[in-house]
Formats: sequence, structure tokens, C-alpha cells
Amino acid sequence: MNKEPYQKFKEWFDKESALTKVRIKTACCLSTIGIDGYPNARFVSLKDITREGFIVTGTTSSKKGIEIETNNKVALTFWWTETEKQIRIQGDAQRISDKHADRYFKARNKESQIVSTIFKQGEEADNYASLKEDFELSKSALNNKTITRPKNWHGYIIKPKRIEFFEFMPDRFSKRLLYELKEGGWSEKIIMP
Repeated sequence: MNKEPYQKFKEWFDKESALTKVRIKTACCLSTIGIDGYPNARFVSLKDITREGFIVTGTTSSKKGIEIETNNKVALTFWWTETEKQIRIQGDAQRISDKHADRYFKARNKESQIVSTIFKQGEEADNYASLKEDFELSKSALNNKTITRPKNWHGYIIKPKRIEFFEFMPDRFSKRLLYELKEGGWSEKIIMP
């Protein structure tokens, strides 16, 4: 059996990416533990996979960022429609270096950089029209300028403790394989459907 879950993830991801027509192929659900004790889940874009983990980005002052900073135990969930496969990851999130955060911010399109710079993600607003006006004015003012990463925009690497691969079968005799990180490396278990 394959003892390397990152390689298995990449194989599944590459197969789905080749088949899917969705615009955001890297979409995944990031779940955090809320400050009020309730779980919070939202879709984010996976930015990178390294030998240490899975990288996502966002503002540290948003609900997502505050929750990660308060309790770094998180989960990532992927569902791929074309191949009917799911991957669930549980692990600890840690901030990436400023240098790496700068690189991911620079790779964003101009509009995304502007949104991250002028808005306080997740905070209440009076109305959508004033937000749109602020956005359009900023687009004009910053169009030909380099935008520096805001200090509250960062990235997190999710270092997995568990990765479960779930392969859906029409007869519900689905295949499930669980990898758990132990002292000697990854252990592998077959899980009943």
C-alpha cells in the first residue's frame, strides 16, 4: 500500500482537475472552532501543497483568522464531483513566513489585492452600494500601482494529523482509507464504509 498521503492527494487532485469544468478547482471547506464553541466552516482556495502541509490564506483579523489564532486545530474538506471522491484533513494551522505570505499576496489578481487592502473582512457594512463605490474608487486609484500586502493578510500551513480518503461507490460500498501521523511516520488503516 502507498504510505505517502501527499502523493495520493496529488494523484486524486490532478485527476479531478483534468475532468472538472469548475472555475475554482482548488476550492475546499476550512472548518475552525468558533470562539463561542460552535464550529465554523467556509470555502477557501487551497494555495499550495508542501511536504509539511496544505496552505490557505486570508486576513488574521477576520473571524477565520481570529479563530485560528485562538485555537489552531482545523479541518479541510474536499469534495470532487467528477471523480466522486472526498478528502478530509484534520491538523494544526501555523502562520507561514512573511516572505511566503508576500509571495502568495503578489500572485493574487489586482481586484483581490484591493479588496484585501481596503475592506475589513467579515465586519458589518451600512450598504452594498457604498462598498461598491469604495471598491471602484480604489480600483481607479490603485490600477497602475503595486499593492503591498496588508499586515493583517497572511497564510497558514495546515500540518495534518489525519487524512481520510473516501471513494464513493454507487452501491454505498465506498472505499475509505485513513492515514494518521505517528512518531514513526504515517500509519494507514482501512475504514468500514
